[in-house]
Amino acid sequence: MNATDLTLFVHVADSGSFNKAAELAGLSTPALSKRISKLEQDLGAQLIHRTTRRLSLTEAGESLYVHAKNIEGQVSDAIASVSAFSQGLTGTIKMSVPTISGELLLAEAIAEFCQKYPNISVDMRLENDFVDLVGEGLDLAIRTGKLEDSSLIAKPLIQSNWIVCCSPSYLETQGEVNDLEALKDHNCLAYTYQAQGSFDWRFTRNGIEESVRISGSFATNNAQALRKAALAGFGIVYVPRCCVYEDLQQGKLVAILTDYQPRRLGVYAIYPFTKYLPEKLRLLIEHIKQAYQNKKEYF
Repeated sequence: MNATDLTLFVHVADSGSFNKAAELAGLSTPALSKRISKLEQDLGAQLIHRTTRRLSLTEAGESLYVHAKNIEGQVSDAIASVSAFSQGLTGTIKMSVPTISGELLLAEAIAEFCQKYPNISVDMRLENDFVDLVGEGLDLAIRTGKLEDSSLIAKPLIQSNWIVCCSPSYLETQGEVNDLEALKDHNCLAYTYQAQGSFDWRFTRNGIEESVRISGSFATNNAQALRKAALAGFGIVYVPRCCVYEDLQQGKLVAILTDYQPRRLGVYAIYPFTKYLPEKLRLLIEHIKQAYQNKKEYF
C-alpha cells in the first residue's frame, strides 16, 4: 500500500465510477480495479460496494476516504510548493502602486529590482484607485488602508502616519491653531482620496477619539496638489506625512496640533489568493518592503 493507491481510491470515490477514475489516472479500468482490490486485501477490509449500476463506499471505505483525501491534498500541496520554485526568475510582473509611494521610492526601488534580476520585467502603473487585480490581470498592488476583498492576500509593509500642517506664513497671517475647534475658523483644504474623513478630520487624544468637521476653499484627490497649496500659504492640510516630510525638515511647512494623535494607516502588498506565491513575486515584495523600511522616517 502506498500514497498512489490511496489517491486512486479517492478518484474512484469522487467520480463514482471505475471507468471515469481510470481515465483520470491514465490507467485501464481492469488495472485500476486490480489496484483497488489489492488495497482492500492489504487492509483486510472491503472499501467499495460494487454493483452493475453504481458504486458506494462501505463504512470502512468512508473512514478511509476522509484520511486518504487529506493525504491526496498534502501530496498536491507538496508538488505545488516545488513547482512554485521551479518557475524560475523570468517573465513580467504587472503591478499597481499609489502615486505618493510610486514617486517617493517605488520607481527607483523597482528599477533597482529589475537590474538585479535582468530576466524579470515589471510593468508598474501609478494610480490610487482600488483596482480589480484579477479582472485587470495584475499580479500585485501596493495600497494604503483596509482590505475589503477577502479573496486577496495582504502583506504589511509599513505604517503610514498622517500629519496636520501648513506654511509658517499662513500661521503669521491667520493665527495659531491650538485645538480642534479652532480649525473651524481656518481654511482647511480637504484630501478627497479616501473612503471617509475627507471633511471630518479624526484624531485620538488621551485614548479618546475626536473629530472636527472642516471646510475650506479647495479640495482635491491629489496629495501633491494639497502640498503645493499649503506651501503657497493658502491653508491647512491633513495628509500622509511621507508626502510633506522633506518640507517639514526644511521648515517650509510646520506641524500643528501635535498634542493630538493623527490617523495611521497600514501600507500593504496585495495579490490574488494563492497557496504558493511565485518566487519572483515573493522577492519583489521583500525588496519593496525593504525600500519602505529604508525611508521609514518619512512615514
